[in-house]
Amino acid sequence: MNQRPPHARRRLLLAGPVLASLLALTACGGGDGTFAVGTSGSAAAPSPAPAPAPSPAPAPSAAPVPPAQATLAILETTDLHANVRSYDYFKLAEDKSYGFERTATLIRQARQEFANTLLLDNGDTIQGTALADYEATVKPVGCDQQLSMYKAMAALGYDGGTLGNHEFNYGLPFLNQVLGGGMTVADSSIDPSKKCVGPGFPVTLANVTSTRTNAPLVQPYVILQRTIKARTADGQDVSVPIKVGLIGFTTPGILNWDKRFLDGKVATQGAVETANRYIPEMKAKGADVVVALLHGGLDSSTYSATMESPGLYLSKVAGIDAMLMGHQHGEFPKATSPGYTQSGVDNTKGTVNGVPAVMASSWGKALGVVKLQLRWTGTQWTVDKDAGRSELRYIQGKDAAGKTTYVDVDPTIAPLVESQHQATIAYVKQPIGSTDFRMSTLFADVGDPGAIQIVNQAQQAYVAAYIQANLPQYAALPVLSVSAPFKSGFQGAGDYTDVAAGPVAIYNAADLYLYPNTVYAVKVNGADIQGWLEAAAQRFNQIDPTKTAEQQLISSFPGYNFDMFTTADMQYEIDVTQPKGSRIKNLQYKGKAIDTAQEFVIATNNYRATSGKSFSAKLDGSGTIWASPDANRDVLINHIRANPTITRAGNGAARSWRFTKVTTAGPVVFSSGPGALSVATAAGLNGISLVAADDGSGKGTSKYAIDLSK
Repeated sequence: MNQRPPHARRRLLLAGPVLASLLALTACGGGDGTFAVGTSGSAAAPSPAPAPAPSPAPAPSAAPVPPAQATLAILETTDLHANVRSYDYFKLAEDKSYGFERTATLIRQARQEFANTLLLDNGDTIQGTALADYEATVKPVGCDQQLSMYKAMAALGYDGGTLGNHEFNYGLPFLNQVLGGGMTVADSSIDPSKKCVGPGFPVTLANVTSTRTNAPLVQPYVILQRTIKARTADGQDVSVPIKVGLIGFTTPGILNWDKRFLDGKVATQGAVETANRYIPEMKAKGADVVVALLHGGLDSSTYSATMESPGLYLSKVAGIDAMLMGHQHGEFPKATSPGYTQSGVDNTKGTVNGVPAVMASSWGKALGVVKLQLRWTGTQWTVDKDAGRSELRYIQGKDAAGKTTYVDVDPTIAPLVESQHQATIAYVKQPIGSTDFRMSTLFADVGDPGAIQIVNQAQQAYVAAYIQANLPQYAALPVLSVSAPFKSGFQGAGDYTDVAAGPVAIYNAADLYLYPNTVYAVKVNGADIQGWLEAAAQRFNQIDPTKTAEQQLISSFPGYNFDMFTTADMQYEIDVTQPKGSRIKNLQYKGKAIDTAQEFVIATNNYRATSGKSFSAKLDGSGTIWASPDANRDVLINHIRANPTITRAGNGAARSWRFTKVTTAGPVVFSSGPGALSVATAAGLNGISLVAADDGSGKGTSKYAIDLSK
């Protein structure tokens, strides 16, 4: 909402046990007025960080305010994942495609555009970057310190927020501290009377309760008292008090994903049941508008209390006027190639079952804007849902010439976190292990597992351990892993994983695992594996052994889709002389032809597990038995930390696949980085030779030949 003179201060209308934790709540964000909170749970303590100071609620006026109309713009960030800066700590380089310091510019622009705004965050805020790990586990912030992410948010003055599943990744003591204290849970390390610096805005979460008290872990809802600008029918501007209720929900998956931290300490309830409990209470306390902050998205599956993304059902609960979504890292609304098309979803209006809704991508890539149309009758507010609209505003776009453009950074953000930013850079440069060989994908297309095997080992160990601890029904199944050469030369000579022998630093993990995927486990059988590998083998052109002319081995099929095993347990051949779909030969598991009915668990990533239907029918999400909350890259880093000595023999020599031997009349060639023949030789690849230092592609790559008869 509009900001007013900085000397103004808030009055607090408080209830029950949250009084002590909120008495010092500082001015936060683009709103003005007072807070009234629910009577259950604990609340975030104040932040000392400077924030735009709002004005107080006006003194009651003796004269009634005539009927009027107003627009309330609700601004959403979600799944920021501690991306304060537009910076990739794993690549040690700027990345303009994301970062809160750019979203902040969109927020300030929206505040200039709309007279009345509320700025809300939808969770998964404090985890996800090396900066977050540094402040949580490497050099944890103290009780008197504020997280860098919260410092940046304080500069924009948030009005409220909720918690995502990743807020629990560092355990309850850390979460309790950074939220300001006050949690009462079955954990002797948490003193509920101790208050710390908090985020600087009220955090609500209604569907997670403490098993010790059976009360919400934090306050289930908050009611913000504000004054907004409205306009009468004759064009007069008037100021009218309004109460906006915020209620938060997170995914019940936290009980599985962070079981080690939460087991026996918290319980979860269904979003719909919880909303039906609290929204009437919020209305009874005078909430004119109710905003549901759902850290979940849209799923048309049958509703259950443990549902991960119940947005379709929550939107039907009476009394909800707007719904903010997240967790799925999706975009809603999206008119072109929409990601959500379920019944009741309107990508043009931006509504879900008639409720204005938004999901603003992730990492600060977009700002969600819900425009609520309000009518003041002279005695009360009503919401015209039919007139409500929502939209996304992106930090990345195209100019008239088609060139990619980016929103400028907000210059106030970087200085707030500079010391922690630099400390994190120094941290990621630290070695986490060492390797006695050059870990590279330069020749992954022709059989070198040197940069892939360590990824598969990390994924396999992570999934196997989880299954043994949490999924006994799958404990007897073999656990294997697949990964791909994500950097395989598409963009030129520099587009290969290439970690030199010697120290392995945290940022080298970006070379070994490029994408921000999360680990998924899928259950398949031997026949599914055969089909999966057949699909991956599309990486190769069909070679005619009778041709005397030069033939290109590698097709246009992306390298990041060339999934492969790297274990002695799984052996197979790829016959590139055969057409697509008929190339996998002699597929064996532990020395015997694979049983097509035998079941396996395969560790992979969320991308393949949910959008790999062309590989296997079970890779549409239906085969997933565990969707972990952890990034493949983080799993890899932790694995190397636990097993710091990387060797060729133990981590880079397990070849699961080979080309079926065939003699060709003419040369079979492929491209790779220049001056790299020694990498192939060191990997034990026979029959590789340099044809030309420049392959003529203009990408700086060289031409190599492979003798398929060896």
